[in-house]
Amino acid sequence: MGQRRPWEVDDGLWERIEPLLPKVERRFRHPGRKRLDDRKALCGIMFVLYTAIPWEFLPQELGYGSGMTCWRRLRDWTEAGVWQRLHELLLAELHAAGQLDWSRAAVDGSHVRALKGGRKPAPARSIEPVSGRNTM
Repeated sequence: MGQRRPWEVDDGLWERIEPLLPKVERRFRHPGRKRLDDRKALCGIMFVLYTAIPWEFLPQELGYGSGMTCWRRLRDWTEAGVWQRLHELLLAELHAAGQLDWSRAAVDGSHVRALKGGRKPAPARSIEPVSGRNTM
């Protein structure tokens, strides 16, 4: 048996991800084309991210759907908060198993919006000893 490719989602990870994905019901009256399997779409997403190819160049031969289908699925899952919930789930599992070393953790608040604002920075001081005529 060959080695698993890095973009193929194994059964253990899929068991964690699948319950987090939003369920999309197929329309009864005008069903259209059957929706691509979520696991295949995830493998397509992983392939594009792993290889860094443009979405439109995702090879159809892999069976992961089109690049646009995978891109839309990634967008929908991001908007649904799937990745945040997966991150929290994996952190909780690792914490429960004692596999996290919190002494090496760093807190980064640079992406958190300051709702009440903060102190305004002072204007930059000039390094010139005398102001030029056009800066007065």
